[in-house]
Amino acid sequence: MGNPYRGDVVLKVDGCELPMRLTLGALAELETVLVEDNLMALVERFESGAFRAGDLIALLVAGLRGAGWQGTAADLGAAEIGGGAIEAAKAAGRLLKLAFSLPE
Repeated sequence: MGNPYRGDVVLKVDGCELPMRLTLGALAELETVLVEDNLMALVERFESGAFRAGDLIALLVAGLRGAGWQGTAADLGAAEIGGGAIEAAKAAGRLLKLAFSLPE
């Protein structure tokens, strides 16, 4: 289990529970990958449910890399995510929420 006060969210990748964290470096990396000019556009897409698969992968990769993972988007795309796309989207939403607010 990750530390929500540090912004940790756990994602099960190929049977292993991996921490994710959106550090400033991870957020900067995410900005370079996104088509939009800013992260708030990504947050808005997630809030409205209008995010794309590429958004999801970019966000998850940034979170994983923020916690020390050395993989790539291609690595994550080829991996088995515990719970599938639905759990991946839920984890991404939690990751965004914790990055921009205090845990409840």
